[in-house]
Amino acid sequence: MTTPLRKSLYVGIAGLSIMGSAAACAPTAESPSTQTPATQNGGQASTTSPSSSAAAGAAGASTYKDGTYSADGTYTSPNGQETVGVEITLTADKVSAVNITTHPSNPNTKKFQGEFASGISAQIVGKDIDELKVSKVAGSSLTSGGFNEAVEQIKSQAK
Repeated sequence: MTTPLRKSLYVGIAGLSIMGSAAACAPTAESPSTQTPATQNGGQASTTSPSSSAAAGAAGASTYKDGTYSADGTYTSPNGQETVGVEITLTADKVSAVNITTHPSNPNTKKFQGEFASGISAQIVGKDIDELKVSKVAGSSLTSGGFNEAVEQIKSQAK
């Protein structure tokens, strides 16, 4: 009859045996399958595993075409429906420039869209377009809704 302590000991030994077998099958840094062609030819390239170089290639691929895109976004203010024009330049999925065209229908809208236009560049230039979701820029929170709508349209154009 086997005691619980003895069963635990058997399970532990079996687990260590399996782990040791798996570790012995793992490729080493010297294995030809993990070397880049430059390393195999005596070059100075570092060794990488095939899966990590494939992941790096996928990470470097752009989702959007480089270029300058524009769209109008709408939002509702206390004075009614408003529109803001957005022009974004994309380089490797990142915003490299932004230009806001204000379409104010009244003095308050003009003030808030102007503040938004003056502060948006500092918040989004250099960021990935998929990470953009502004909520308040330079005191203007409603204009952000129109901006975010325009960004979604721009993403569709740039695919």
